[in-house]
Amino acid sequence: MTTTSPHTADGTGARHGADGGGAGAAGKAVAPPTAAAARDSGSATFPPHPETAPTAEARSSGRFLARAALVTAVLSVAGSVLGLVRDQALARLFGAGGETDAFLVAWTVPEFAATLLIEDGLAFALVPMFSLALARRARGATGDPVRALVASTLPGLALAFTAAGALVAVAAPVLVRALAPGLPDHALAVDCTRLTATCVVTFGLAGYCSAALRAHRRFLAPAAIYVAYNTGIVAVMFVLGGRWGVRSAAAGVAVGGVLMVAAQLPSLLRRLKRHEGERPSVVADDAARPLAVALFATVLLFALCRQSQVLIERFLASGLPSGAISHLNYAQKVAQIPMTLSLMLCTVTFPVVARALADGDTERARDRVERDVALAACLVLLGAATVVACAPQIVQLLFQRGAFTAADTAATAGVMRVYALGLLGQTVVGALARSYFSAGRASWYPLGAMAVGVVATAVAGASAVGPWGVSGIAAANAAGITVTAALLLAGMGPRSVPVRLRRVLGDLGRAVPAAAVATGAGALAADRVTGAGAAVSLAVGAATVGGVFALLCLVLGVRGVPGTVLRTVRPVRPPSPRSVTQRHPHGRSRFRFPFRADR
Repeated sequence: MTTTSPHTADGTGARHGADGGGAGAAGKAVAPPTAAAARDSGSATFPPHPETAPTAEARSSGRFLARAALVTAVLSVAGSVLGLVRDQALARLFGAGGETDAFLVAWTVPEFAATLLIEDGLAFALVPMFSLALARRARGATGDPVRALVASTLPGLALAFTAAGALVAVAAPVLVRALAPGLPDHALAVDCTRLTATCVVTFGLAGYCSAALRAHRRFLAPAAIYVAYNTGIVAVMFVLGGRWGVRSAAAGVAVGGVLMVAAQLPSLLRRLKRHEGERPSVVADDAARPLAVALFATVLLFALCRQSQVLIERFLASGLPSGAISHLNYAQKVAQIPMTLSLMLCTVTFPVVARALADGDTERARDRVERDVALAACLVLLGAATVVACAPQIVQLLFQRGAFTAADTAATAGVMRVYALGLLGQTVVGALARSYFSAGRASWYPLGAMAVGVVATAVAGASAVGPWGVSGIAAANAAGITVTAALLLAGMGPRSVPVRLRRVLGDLGRAVPAAAVATGAGALAADRVTGAGAAVSLAVGAATVGGVFALLCLVLGVRGVPGTVLRTVRPVRPPSPRSVTQRHPHGRSRFRFPFRADR
């Protein structure tokens, strides 16, 4: 995801905030530093005027974040739409039977890889590391700390990605047997798993590029990766589906992963070449390496533990009648769209929080996190209310054609409604997890909270799958992630950005009842026009949900409703000389790079 100048779409023109401070165009004379730039670089030569400078900086940063959020939203929606097209093509070409179940077991590999290497795990570690490198560069460190960070981390990570991908391919038979012991077509699932194993390498490289670009406040290219990825999968399915069957979908995963890297690499290379004249000084720092390893370990284990809920679902569903895994998959993909969209703002502001903590300004980070949680909760509750109220119409419009029957629609809609009950918990976990890791320090508390939630999911799922089938599995997922969200909220403070817990709970406590009432109103409205067709029924139901939810949120004073979205997206006030002294309880980030760039 690249942040762009208002005049360019690829971030190659006039830059704003590329390095966390002001920068002139390459090759041109640089204007004298402004007060804001002087403060960002650590200089005391140009103190900001107490009234004019912070206001100008806030307006500039606000416009920047608004543009970044808009770019991210548009491309994320496009990627989500193409993801639905991908799922529609899968349903149309191969239905919801045993062949699709075999592919969806193999689909576990890219699901895990995306979470670990792109969306959560690797990003939680790398964005703070790049943010601190950019802060060091702005303060005038010798050499280029950013290029030194790339030189010291990328080769080792690339080797690790390659080894992990090869291990998955070799161990595919064991993995398939462990994931779905009751699967009828074991050999087909093994073939698909070996094809999808390539994404461990490509997703790892794509995630590295995404983290580096986001820290540079470039959001366009990272936001476009799922457009490229899903385009590759759909194209390969239609080209090779007749000859390869569902294996074509697995081959599409391999092609799509390559396209994800290709979409970002040119932008990242441009960022690095701007400072290629400054030779990085890479010297091993043995004292810093254990902390870097601990940081990567905590974030990757947290993401792995979170994604293990999918393993529990597939394992429990493999013993159910054919098609159960497919119904779970389609329901989860659609139900999670509101969560994905609601977390876009957190993706854009994560580098802002990390940079604030790198500068020692916890007050600015706290205000940003509180605003993000409030807005993300409102957006996901609105989406969840729409999903619950209009689930049959949504599934019918998206999937009911070809080999996907009316019975599949009914089963998928029922599961989707249950999944939606956990969307608020999923969003809170996604937003708060970033806060725990934004300071660039290893934190084991999120892993412990996630482990408790996974245990709750497994226990509840094993108890519920017998009497309630796939709906029981979905309910266990919702219960487990809600437990984790509660634990993460309870642990905020010294372990993370010290948010005001009562304020956050107050926002959530007012938004939840508004969503519940809106759900009931939307369901009643959609049922009244069922005879007019699924499209009309969905439109009426969604409009009713949106109107009732917005009205109730305004009445209840919920932050993040449509009237306050722009104020919520607007950044919090820039640090004043007084607020900058309000440091994190542990001082500046204790992470130090595994090199010394200032020698």
